[in-house]
Amino acid sequence: MEFYFSEFYYWSQWVIRLLMLMMVLSRPKRPVVALAWIAITMFVPWLGLVLYLMVGSARLGRRRARRYATQVSLMRSPDRHGRWRPFIYQPKVEESMRPLVGVAESLGGMEILGGNSVEMLPHAATLINRIIADIDAATHHVHMVFFIFEDDEVGRRIGAALARAAQRGVKCRLLADAAGSFFFFSDLSGTLTEQGVEVHANFPVNPFRRAFQRIDLRNHRKLIVIDGKAAFTGSHNIVRGDYGNKRGGVWQDLTARIVGPTVHQLQAVFLDDWCYQTGCDIPAGEYFPSPETPGRVPIQVVPTGPADGLTALMREVIIEALHTARQNVTITTPYFVPDEALTTALRLAAARGARVELVMPRKSDNLLADLAARSYFGQLLEAGVHVYLNKGGMLHAKTMTVDDQFAMLGSANFDIRSFFLNFELNLLLYGKEASTQLRLCQAQYIANAETLERARWGKRRLVFRMIHNAAMLMSPLL
Repeated sequence: MEFYFSEFYYWSQWVIRLLMLMMVLSRPKRPVVALAWIAITMFVPWLGLVLYLMVGSARLGRRRARRYATQVSLMRSPDRHGRWRPFIYQPKVEESMRPLVGVAESLGGMEILGGNSVEMLPHAATLINRIIADIDAATHHVHMVFFIFEDDEVGRRIGAALARAAQRGVKCRLLADAAGSFFFFSDLSGTLTEQGVEVHANFPVNPFRRAFQRIDLRNHRKLIVIDGKAAFTGSHNIVRGDYGNKRGGVWQDLTARIVGPTVHQLQAVFLDDWCYQTGCDIPAGEYFPSPETPGRVPIQVVPTGPADGLTALMREVIIEALHTARQNVTITTPYFVPDEALTTALRLAAARGARVELVMPRKSDNLLADLAARSYFGQLLEAGVHVYLNKGGMLHAKTMTVDDQFAMLGSANFDIRSFFLNFELNLLLYGKEASTQLRLCQAQYIANAETLERARWGKRRLVFRMIHNAAMLMSPLL
């Protein structure tokens, strides 16, 4: 019996290697990712097979992918929302930014819309109070989608506001990610449902769901739309500021409150997600009131995700923005796991004479991502990029500014997972008004950070270099 088992195990490993080679090569992948999967399978075939079945393919199922693509096409169609048209007029942006606007739109982003007002809200307590005040003032509907909606004092305060609104007859809909909001669905979600709030889970967690689709594809968006007139989006979750960061410090996030025509596009993003997850089409007309135009900020909405073929859109927008840089670039992100194209774009921006700044937390909540990020610091410092490690806790704000004319914020990190796997939502804001607001927030992150010196970094011990480089080898799969 022992002989037969050892023989079976030996030959099964070779069968798995051959099958995995065919599976990896038969599906479109970036070469570095394909090579990583092949290498894992060659060394540990059974482990490689199990991991690949769980997290190796960004498939959501053909039927669901087709339904999502159809839903996106309907919801974002200008013909369906004719009220957008009067505000499209290609609002005034700097000539240097026009190619970026075109690239973002042609690759799948929404049309640029002017007439918006933007308020940056970096402080969680202020943001939660503003959200509750807007929910309490709502008269028609409140739509929310969040990666983390926690059953804590913050979640219960927002939940109580939703319950009050539902009791007034306001239609309240909430999507929360099944993995990120795991504890929410054990208790608080049921209470809200009983009080009249419609609650659904994004991507229920089940290792065997839908024919072995990977279980780590998540909806990472953070979005609130109130009465179709105001919207919040950024990096804050509905959770206490010290949540989940066992390595010390509170979370530092940034969310924007938008009033203006862009709210219609954010509403369309919510309806995309709602109809995709529930299968229920919502009559759209009543959710798109005539938009106000209280400001002058032009905005493009960029939703991305593996279901609509736009998985690399955010990375490509960032690279195009870096190509426009002539004076300054500042990036803040909790995780920095770039590919070669993004690393090269950063180095070229610095070579053109722009001051390029990368701001990260000194310690994030993900040790492997921290180690992988540090493997890139050497080449960036050598190229003239300024690297800052924030000491204020978990810097979770995902932002970018370029030449005082472009600003970006949202849910997407500067890593492989956000670029290729998660459903993300980012805003591109043009002009000095928005970029100045965002740069003030970035300046505060830099003021509370230590500067990474090139000479000191080059002297780190060999063992740390080896650990960082080993983590980098895993970066294509992070």
